[in-house]
Amino acid sequence: MYRTALRNVRAYKGRLLMTMLAVLLGTAFVAGTLIFSDSVEQSVKDGVSESHSRASVEVTDTAVITDPDSGAGQNTGARSPLTESTVRRIAALPGARSARGTVTGFAGLSDPHGDLIGSRGNTWGANWVPAAGGQDPEYPMAQGTGPTSAGMIAIDQRTASDNGFKVGDTVRAAVNGPVLKMTVTGIFTTDDPQVRAGGSLVLFDTATAQRLYLEPGRYDSIQVVATPGTSQDELRAEILPVVPHSGNITVKTGARLDADTAAKARSGMSGMRNVLLAFAGIALFVGVFLIANTFTMLIAQRTRELALLRAIGASRRQITNSVLLEALFVGVCASVAGLVTGVGIGAALQGLMGSMGSQVSTRTLVVSPTTVLVTLLTGTMVTALATLLPALRASRVAPVAAMRGIDTPATRKSLVVRNSIGVALTGVGLALVLWGAARGGSPGNLLVAGGAVSTLVGVFVLTPALGRPAIALAGPLCTRLFGISGTLARQNAVRNPRRTAATASALTVGITLISALTVLGASVTHAIDKQVTQNMRADYAVSALLSLPVAPTLLPEIARTPGVAAYSALDDQRLRSGGKDLPVTGVDAKSFDQLIVPTMVSGSTAALRQGEILVDQDHVANDGWTVGSTVPVTYPDGSSGRLTVGGVYQNSEVLGSVLMSRSVLSPHTTAPFYSTVLVKGATGPTASLQQALKDSTGDNPLITVRTKQQMRDHFSSQINLLLDAMYALLALSVIIAALGVVNTLAMAVLERKREIGMLRAVGLSRGAVRRMVRLESVLIASFGAALGIAIGSFLAWAGVRLLRSAMTGLTTVFPYTQLAAYVAGAALVGLLAALWPARRAARLNVLDSIRTD
Repeated sequence: MYRTALRNVRAYKGRLLMTMLAVLLGTAFVAGTLIFSDSVEQSVKDGVSESHSRASVEVTDTAVITDPDSGAGQNTGARSPLTESTVRRIAALPGARSARGTVTGFAGLSDPHGDLIGSRGNTWGANWVPAAGGQDPEYPMAQGTGPTSAGMIAIDQRTASDNGFKVGDTVRAAVNGPVLKMTVTGIFTTDDPQVRAGGSLVLFDTATAQRLYLEPGRYDSIQVVATPGTSQDELRAEILPVVPHSGNITVKTGARLDADTAAKARSGMSGMRNVLLAFAGIALFVGVFLIANTFTMLIAQRTRELALLRAIGASRRQITNSVLLEALFVGVCASVAGLVTGVGIGAALQGLMGSMGSQVSTRTLVVSPTTVLVTLLTGTMVTALATLLPALRASRVAPVAAMRGIDTPATRKSLVVRNSIGVALTGVGLALVLWGAARGGSPGNLLVAGGAVSTLVGVFVLTPALGRPAIALAGPLCTRLFGISGTLARQNAVRNPRRTAATASALTVGITLISALTVLGASVTHAIDKQVTQNMRADYAVSALLSLPVAPTLLPEIARTPGVAAYSALDDQRLRSGGKDLPVTGVDAKSFDQLIVPTMVSGSTAALRQGEILVDQDHVANDGWTVGSTVPVTYPDGSSGRLTVGGVYQNSEVLGSVLMSRSVLSPHTTAPFYSTVLVKGATGPTASLQQALKDSTGDNPLITVRTKQQMRDHFSSQINLLLDAMYALLALSVIIAALGVVNTLAMAVLERKREIGMLRAVGLSRGAVRRMVRLESVLIASFGAALGIAIGSFLAWAGVRLLRSAMTGLTTVFPYTQLAAYVAGAALVGLLAALWPARRAARLNVLDSIRTD
């Protein structure tokens, strides 16, 4: 029996090719995801570990630098208690060989064409700290000297080489204020992990770096090197008493920094890895339909062979094991090929992330034993499980069937049982989805998720019953447009409902998810677009890239721009109230009504000019606030106060949670954080005013000036970027579904070889035969797509109902044109998938086909 199984694999290798390709694609995605995530973790760990290797202990102010463990956090500009005296006290400790105060933050360099280098946020600035010999051991100079005064800058060797910078050149740099014209005094080498991964680093003298990022005489961290014989823990114990006592000051050893970095790398990659593995699972799930369909048809074609084996003594167990052995062989071979392909995918993803400015080194590629084992087991088990039902059917072939030469059709009872199960599962699923959508919250999410799974499974079970009437609806149109070819195509499509259902269901999975994402994306985009339109009177929004704040020094320049009628900087701060963070936005109360129009539920925007606050409806629901309520708060500078609620407005993604006058907020903040500056033109939006505003910022490569339409496009682009990434991942499932269509039609042509020969003998032309096969494929694909769109749209409607509490004005929007395009696209996929099977059918020899027994 084992020899028989291997012989069958060799005999049907062409027919099993599509099945192997489907398993290969799915397992390659699994392997590539695991290799990519493991490689990124190792790359980040190695890179940051090397950067920490020279520091025995690091003292960091976490209120100043947002990601202290990686050493690459954005400087917030807050006041740091780490001063020059702190550095001197630490350096004087018995266990300290040296102490180095550092200042870091984002620094945007313009390339020779005026574009921003490191547009993804990987261009950083730091301070140059020369030792007694006049050189900084952290950044040895390859050419020139380090910066010693304002107007000087040093650039890392890779960035200088890539952009043609030389010592003596003048470069344009921006932190978040006006553009700085700096002279390159030196080019240095560094093993900084960001630079090694494709980023850039520039050095200022310490005084300039402090002025740009903090305040004169202050540092965001201090790196300490231990004397020989002093352990990291001993040095840390010496440092603790001499550092400022603040909840924001951390003192960590180099070993602890490495451990924290490793943990952050794992945590940061877990989300992406889970998402990629989920899409790999979808691809493999779609592949299950192809595998099961292929083996079902192969077994149907081998009915006589299997019956003869039973007649000469083969047991049912032997028949089942023989078919499963074929599947295992296919699964193992495809999984090995998928593993090899996955190595290439992992390397390609590394290169892509590196080119986008991520801290990913392409020199580290990790293929762990776990990855190899998971990939091989996944592909093999999926193939075996998909083949289990066809194998059991094969074992039930009666020996007497050897004399009939035909497969025993499904009994009416089995179809009734199947349809009854499908109706029950679908009904339960629909009820759960409706219940969850009405209930909302976390329980509603679980109900909708469970109902979605039940509905999908139920529809898959019902697909044979749904396929016949659905495809029959297209019958008159096919006959009218394509004559006898259309009629035959419709009849062939419904001849074997189970096979049609399995082929269409593979496409249904992908289209369901794609259409659900499309409806959700269109609904969210419409809601945000409506909020921008209704809540904004401003003509322009001036903001900085990479979530940086707009520098306070730019506000007078914007105010003096000809044509500006009103402006207001939005100062995003966090207060504390009732033991919780309270995000607030400070606005100019005098110009507020000219720039922003919140949809008021109660109270008035005039309350801002009286020093009161406006809050959204969430605080009314969650905290019980109403107009006139008094709210105790703690400001960022530590002072306390009480604020009065002067108005309540509808929730808005654009406006934030709480609005208050900047004149009340500013005296109690440590530093402003102007996320956006809204501008109203005296004569409305004009191209000349937009350019004038850009010029007023010194043509800063970090600053953008957006119109209201561009604001809408900006919000929409973030959603569209996420959708595009998901579409790209789901494309794999559609490709596998298309392979299933090719495989089904190719084997159906072989099954119907004699029938096609008879049709040719009675006068059907080659072109009509090709048209018949292509139309059959188009009908199956269109049916699968239409079913997917119906399910996906329903699930998206439920998702919108769940999200309504989190986003005001969210309603379900069906982009009918786009959904119709999916059906047309699926029909095109079906047409392309049928090209080879149709050509093969048309080229069958008439006499040989008729002779087929």
